[in-house]
Formats: sequence, C-alpha cells, structure tokens
Amino acid sequence: MASTNTTESPKPLMIDSSPLSGEPQALRARAQNPISPTTSSAGRMAAVQEMARLQRLLFELEREFLCSATTLIYRLGAPELKYLLCQHIWESAGHARFLRERGREMSGFGSGESVRPQIRRLFNEAILPENAEVALAGFYGAIKPALLEAYRHYLSATHHLADWPSRKLVEEFIGDEERHALEIAPFLAASPAAADWTQHLRSIIAAGGGLLGEHVCDPLATDFGWLSDQRSYRHPATCNRGDYPICASVFGDNADEVPIVSSWLLDPATDARIIRIMIYVWLMMEMDAVDYLATVFIDTPDAPFDLHHDLARHLWDESRHSAFGYRQLPKFGIDLSTVEHSVTLYNTLVQMPPHERYAMMTMGFEAGSFSIKATVMDRIRELNDFEADTLLAFDRNDEQNHVRYGHRWLPELMALFGETRPVDEFFNATRARFDELAKRIGADIPHGLSAERRLNGNKIKALVEAA
Repeated sequence: MASTNTTESPKPLMIDSSPLSGEPQALRARAQNPISPTTSSAGRMAAVQEMARLQRLLFELEREFLCSATTLIYRLGAPELKYLLCQHIWESAGHARFLRERGREMSGFGSGESVRPQIRRLFNEAILPENAEVALAGFYGAIKPALLEAYRHYLSATHHLADWPSRKLVEEFIGDEERHALEIAPFLAASPAAADWTQHLRSIIAAGGGLLGEHVCDPLATDFGWLSDQRSYRHPATCNRGDYPICASVFGDNADEVPIVSSWLLDPATDARIIRIMIYVWLMMEMDAVDYLATVFIDTPDAPFDLHHDLARHLWDESRHSAFGYRQLPKFGIDLSTVEHSVTLYNTLVQMPPHERYAMMTMGFEAGSFSIKATVMDRIRELNDFEADTLLAFDRNDEQNHVRYGHRWLPELMALFGETRPVDEFFNATRARFDELAKRIGADIPHGLSAERRLNGNKIKALVEAA
C-alpha cells in the first residue's frame, strides 16, 4: 500500500501532551524513565495521575477498536470468522468498560468519554482498504500487537502494589490479547497487499512513538501517506457471505421455495422434528442481525460508550445464536452448502440511517418474534431434546435483553440524529419505510441455488420422515 503516499508531508500519529477540551493530558514518550512526572502532573498526586493518563489512552484505544473493527464483520464472509470477531469485539468492550471504571477511581482520568482525534484518525485509516482481508491483516498485524505492547508497557511503568487493582485488570487483558492473536491466525491471509498495508499502519504507529507514546518517535517511520486524505469509508451495498449461496428470504409459505414454512411452524399437526430443523435454520439466519447491527458502530462515533458497550453485547449474542444453527444443522444431516443465506435485511437497512436500523432490529424484528418463538419452544419440548431446549431458552433470554436495550437506547440514538417525534410515531413511520424498501430490494435478489439443489420445507420433511 505504499502507493497511498500523497504530495503533502506525512502526518504521523502523535500522542501529544496538549489537553482535549475537558479531558486529561496525554502522555509524552519517556523511554528512559516512563514514570517520571512531567511538569503538568508534578505534585503530590503525580504518580496516580501518570497511570490514570495511560489508562485513559488505553480506554480510548479499546473504544476505537470497538467502533472500527466492527466494519470487518459484514465485509468478511466466513461464518466462523464473523463469530470470532464478534467475540473479540465484545471482549474489547469489556476491557474499555473496566478501564473506565478503574480510571474514574484515579485522579487525572477525566469524566468524559471522548476520543482524541489522533487516535480516531489511526482507526479510521485502518478500515479503508477495499479488500477486507487486507484490512483484517492491518488490525491484527499492526494495531492489536501495538495494543498488546501498550498493555505490557503499563505493567512495566506502574507499581506492583500501589496500583494492584489496575495491574490485575491489565494482566487479564494481556492474556486476552495473546489469545486473540492465536485465534485469528488461521484466518489471516498472507499476501503482498496485506503485508504492505500492515507495514503502513506500523509506520504510522512508530512515527508517534507507539500507541501510548512509550517509545521515542521513529524519525525514519515517515514514508507513508494517509489513505483517509484521499477517500472516506462507505458501507458495502451488500454483506459478504463467503462461499454460501444467497437469497432474498428463507421464510415463506411455499414448501418448495423456502426452508422455513411459516404456516408449518404454527400448525399443531407439524412433526416437532421438522420444526426443530426449521428453527435451527432461523437461528443460523441471525447472521443477518450480526451483519447489519455491526454497521451501527462506525456511524455513531460520538454515542455514549455505554450504548456501544450494550451494542457489542447484542452483537456477540446474535453471533452466538447464529452459531447455534450453524453448528447444529449438520448433526441432523443438513448440508450447509444447500442452505441459502438471506440478505434482504442487510441490503435494506444499510440504506437507512443508524437509528432506523436499530429501531427495526429491537422494536420490530426481535419484539415481533416472541409469540411465534414461544410456540416453537413448546413444540420442541415434545422431543425431550435438552440441547435444543437450552439453546432456545438462551436465545429468548438474550432477545428479551435486546428489546430492553432498544427501549433504553433508541431515544438517545434518535436524539443523536435530530429525530424529535415520539418513539411510537417514529417507529411506525420507520417500519412503513422499511417495508416499502425491503419489498423492492428483495424482489431484485434471485436464488443462489436451483430448486433442485437448495434446501426447502419439503426436503426437511422428507429427511425427517426417512430418519
């Protein structure tokens, strides 16, 4: 990616000591004695303030990882990779939350939650490659190793007893970061483009002396230009489902057309074993929710951190629900390559603003599923299948929490985007707009597989009857 150079002088990531409005001052590089007090923090609380400033930087770094790495999820196709990214993002949200809670116990952390522009600029740069595998390599080949180094620096800079509560958190986060590197390794592509982009991000970090300014700035790490000077990030019009075939929807009334026959789910005469397979297809299709929910983070950079924390939990829950189906269906003889993936929801919602996406997800899709899923859960209990009962119970429990999130955060998202209508009026208008868009967009999405090849309701019925 060396071709990203511009004619302007390179602008490195600088962790400077100038304060943000209402925020603590950043820490300058002090390679020889990282805990020696600076002029701005001299005084009786200098030792605490220095560590609080480091924790503040770590909080901002984790928060920006949360908001930017989510853009990888819907651009990468492998389900197991999507699930893993959702897990890492949820753990990153936990790191940020604990850093904030501990930091607020210390003098100098600050009461606000804003992220300094130079940190945000690095992460906004990291999401820009059009090839998502290249972007993934940059996050995990440059930014995550630098974050791990930053955590290790914190341990070397603080006092083992005086700052014991912080150390125990950081030690746990180091373990997470080391595990993340091992878990992601099988998914990283080795290509010249990925190597070039990773080096590009490393040069930006080195030019600023590391993510905490813990090193002397590298005067040689200046041979780069900012891709963000040339273009801005945009969501793709459709999500990536890798090698899996796509379709408009997996729901319908024609058993020769779709795998989830809506009327069969509610018909007492339907064999519960058929319903079990259909509900696992439904769960796997919660990949829809994974993909479109992941778009909300980067579009709401100034939302409260607690909103992003709950969105990250929501995202992780949806990825687990999708994995329920993805991992259970093969146990019942279903070839996953015959299961089409619906993409109408993503393709529609990505054309709507973030508060409308979130409204449809929480107040529409999830709240609207409770009645039919309750009926399904009762039918599944007829099978004395403890695993199925457990998966569906946790799915329902999680979704009840998600609707609570919606009631908590939708008004704040609406306010963030200048929406002043009452919530009910806003949601009804949003639902009408979604229905119109989805009908038009879904009509343009053909089946990825022929009728002979794709899984449908009648094939599920035949499979169950032959068992």
